[in-house]
Amino acid sequence: MFEKIQKALAIRSSIMRELLAETLGTFILMVFGLSSVAQVVLGKGNTGHYLSINMAFGIGVTLGIHASGGVSGGHLNAAITIMEYVLGKLNWKKLTAYLIGQFLGSFMAAATVFGLYYDALYDYTKGNFTVTGPTATALIFSTYPAPNVSWLGAFFTEFMATIMLVLGIQVIHDDKNNAALKGTQPLVCGILVLGIGLGMGMNTGYAINPSRDLPPRIFTAIAGWGTEVFTAGHHWWWVPVIAPVMGSLTGALIYKLFIEFHNQPDEKIENKKEQRGVETS
Repeated sequence: MFEKIQKALAIRSSIMRELLAETLGTFILMVFGLSSVAQVVLGKGNTGHYLSINMAFGIGVTLGIHASGGVSGGHLNAAITIMEYVLGKLNWKKLTAYLIGQFLGSFMAAATVFGLYYDALYDYTKGNFTVTGPTATALIFSTYPAPNVSWLGAFFTEFMATIMLVLGIQVIHDDKNNAALKGTQPLVCGILVLGIGLGMGMNTGYAINPSRDLPPRIFTAIAGWGTEVFTAGHHWWWVPVIAPVMGSLTGALIYKLFIEFHNQPDEKIENKKEQRGVETS
């Protein structure tokens, strides 16, 4: 019975499987992340703090990559996907599928967290969902710059944080260098995101991911916060979309210039290892 159902539902298209994997992985990441923000904001500091948000996003990244990594590689981030496309590792069909999957997963996660915390949201705001002010709640779903940070400073923060994200990812997965042990990469990626949040989250909330920021922003515009989600912070919405893409490309270039271009081909590395073995014996 179950085998027949499985055969009927099984998708043979690799691109569709990758789209579904990115959808689920991003959904897992965003549910953990957004629900932690909701708990801190709506709990007025009694049910969590800034550290708990960082940890939740790190856990979400780890589990999201575990869920999707074997099928799609677990990008969960449009900036990473665009970087892979520019580097020639993805074709345009996969680029489109990955971006659609990430968008859907993030949007559904925002809707899920909205439903999960609707009663608390209504009680906290008295039914008046606002982007700014003492009972602002739009920041639960998307990032907004701190009031004391300049536009240029906020853009640079997102740009640099994404550079560090990509440098970390390159180090974790570079088998010709000192890559993380097989099977530990998702956990180390989660720790990487935790570290970025701990060190570079104050100015902008470290979006570092268009897939993390734009779909929930669109959801909030539909769900009651209105178009102010796009005009607040001097039309901040496009910065978490563009700055991470620029940062990811810059991070990939930096890693290539400092490490990857100078790595020897696999054959030379193997020959050196064999030569050392002969000398030792």
